[in-house]
Amino acid sequence: MMEQFHTVLTILLMATATYLTRTVGYVALRNRKLSARSMAVLEAVPGCVLISVIAPAFVSDQPADLIALAITLLAAMRLSMFPTVVIGIASAGVLRHLM
Repeated sequence: MMEQFHTVLTILLMATATYLTRTVGYVALRNRKLSARSMAVLEAVPGCVLISVIAPAFVSDQPADLIALAITLLAAMRLSMFPTVVIGIASAGVLRHLM
C-alpha cells in the first residue's frame, strides 16, 4: 500500500514540476518580447523534465519497462507530447501487469 502511495505521489510531483516549468517561464517573462529561440527553449523545458524522469528506465533490468520504453520512443517519433505520455504510461502499466 505504501508503494502505491509513493507511486501516486511521484506522478503528481512530476506533473507539478512539468506544469510549473512551463508556466513559471511564461509568467516571469510575460511583459517581454521574446525571440523565436527563447520561445523554443520555453517550449522544450517540460520535455526535458520528462526525459530526466524517464532516463532511469534505460538502465532497467525489467523487460516490461524496456518494452514500454521502446513503445514510448516509437510514439514520440510520430506523436505530440501528450499522446506520447499517455501511451508510455498505459504501456508501462499494462506490461507490468502482464509480466
